[in-house]
Amino acid sequence: MGRSKEKESTGGFSLFSPVELGTKNQITMCGIAGAFWVDPQHEVSEEVLRRMTDSLAHRGPDDSGIYHRFPHEHGPYGTVPGVGLGHRRLSIIDLAGGHQPLANEDETVWTAFNGEIFNFHSLRARLEGAGHTFRTHCDTEVIVHLFEDEGVDAFSHFNGMFAIAVWDQRHRRIVLGRDRLGQKPLYYCVHGDRLLFGSELKALLQVPGLPREIDPGAIDAYLTYQYVPHPRTIFRGIHKLPPGCYLTFDGKNLEIASYWNPDFSREMAISLDDAKAELIRLFTDSVKLRLQADVPLGAFLSGGIDSSLVVATMKQLTDQPVKTFSIGFPQKEYDETSYARQVAEHLGTEHHEFQVTPDALEMLPKLIHHYDEPFADSSAIPTWYVSQMTREHVTVALSGDGGDELFAGYDRYKAVRLAAAVDMFGPVGRFGSKLGMKLLPAGGPQKSRLRRARRFAEAIAMSPGRRYLDWISIFNETRRGELYDDGFVERLPDTDPYAFLYSAWKRSGKRDALTAASLADLTTYLPCDLNTKVDIASMAHALECRQPFLDYRLAEFAIRLPSKWKWRMGRGKFLLKHAFGDKLPEVIWKRRKMGFGVPLNTWFRGQLKELLHDTLTSETTKSRGYFRQDTIETLLREHDTNQFDHSARLWALLVLELWHREWVDP
Repeated sequence: MGRSKEKESTGGFSLFSPVELGTKNQITMCGIAGAFWVDPQHEVSEEVLRRMTDSLAHRGPDDSGIYHRFPHEHGPYGTVPGVGLGHRRLSIIDLAGGHQPLANEDETVWTAFNGEIFNFHSLRARLEGAGHTFRTHCDTEVIVHLFEDEGVDAFSHFNGMFAIAVWDQRHRRIVLGRDRLGQKPLYYCVHGDRLLFGSELKALLQVPGLPREIDPGAIDAYLTYQYVPHPRTIFRGIHKLPPGCYLTFDGKNLEIASYWNPDFSREMAISLDDAKAELIRLFTDSVKLRLQADVPLGAFLSGGIDSSLVVATMKQLTDQPVKTFSIGFPQKEYDETSYARQVAEHLGTEHHEFQVTPDALEMLPKLIHHYDEPFADSSAIPTWYVSQMTREHVTVALSGDGGDELFAGYDRYKAVRLAAAVDMFGPVGRFGSKLGMKLLPAGGPQKSRLRRARRFAEAIAMSPGRRYLDWISIFNETRRGELYDDGFVERLPDTDPYAFLYSAWKRSGKRDALTAASLADLTTYLPCDLNTKVDIASMAHALECRQPFLDYRLAEFAIRLPSKWKWRMGRGKFLLKHAFGDKLPEVIWKRRKMGFGVPLNTWFRGQLKELLHDTLTSETTKSRGYFRQDTIETLLREHDTNQFDHSARLWALLVLELWHREWVDP
């Protein structure tokens, strides 16, 4: 099918050969949408398909295309269902080509594809050796030809970030696949005998008659995590395809399977020097693969370890000055530009620094529209600004996302380690912690050491995974119980939001708690929060963001590393320092992690106070029947009087209500 000689085995070839920078390729970032149906009465018309596709125009302003066909009874492979594929394109490489949807020679395989296949050079060479004929130089064509040979097994050969839809005419089915670590989003809904899908939820909402029924369990999970975990969405019946999975649907049967399932419970035995050598090899090759572009390319530079290492490695691999971008705010505690400036000067980058005074009132409607289900990570605001300003100079930006999860970089892992030490003393240790809690004062600033110590002591009697959720929750179980209206409690499903984290936590088996926490973050917080935040903010400005730490080969290596090579002397990223210590100023290795935030606490006592109070105490909000009004008023009063910093909780509640008004209310 679509090649000049018979099918040959794909075994025994390297998928990861280094690529030469500057070669002509076609790589695109974009948005996809589509539908599949059997009954002609359930057709998704070409007009609706265009609306679905055009709702994603911000993701791909350079080009658009659709493929639409009606069901018919007499095809070469039997009765052929109806199918529609839509594509919006942001051109990155070989700007004149790469139009999608794209088919193989005999049009039995069609694809619409969002993302990049970084190893497509080596895949193409192998496919050409097997007899396939290529009409373009794009990574998209590798997908259709490899799918001809391998079917759904093709996904396991791709090294990249992607959401892929394949119309497989020979088997009369639609196939969807998502990258291993959830860098690219993919939503879907089975509605009778038809399947709808899109890169963003708003694409599906263009289909007339699609129900918008709120899932109470999704609200419960959202207020726990600050996002709606996969496979749920805020709407009942609409789902996210989990990372590392593919879906097949033939009009009757829907099947979802994982093509990437590394064993988190197995730890490798490796010396420090061997680990260092392997890390350098994998990380350098990952950055090199992500430097392919025929458009201006740069990097986000926060002045933290991860983004700085990405920039240092970029400098090593190119003769041209690296363009770097950082954003600063008037509030010193949220401004990292001095660190970014030191790194830029040390590495000799072409540095661009933006000072911004965030306008929350102007920003909120944009965030609510683009994050088209409730999303309460307020760092979406600075991510939005840095993406907007970076896009004025480049089309592609590399970032350091993933380093904290892979190499134990979060400060909260200190509490995980300490709690594990207390657990070693059994009931005696837990009794001592409870006694300490009674002696600690209940008042004081939320982020004070006393407040943190009390919160630690309160959770110590829980299981390791449960107490970790208690620490990271926006509203923990107790606070959600105080918040919910009795009628809303009755609407909640008989499920516990903890199940999402626990399913990830237990994958580490008998390994230490630090490993369990960091790898749970890798498969929960990273795809659902960080990758969602970056994808939506960057694509809203037609900026492609590439994340070298999320090359799956590097991830598999880090997953199996013993925690002793990640955590030393109360600090994470030990192996990164051992491998790359000479590439960055010493102050960067020793600096305290700041995070990427905005001053919500002062906004809610200043420019956002009126909007916050009016929204959360309005009759519209009350009529939803979700929350106890006395609890809402207590949160507002305690925050207003500086008795307690409830800013993250109030932000989550404000976003939820404004989202309803944008996407649900008439």
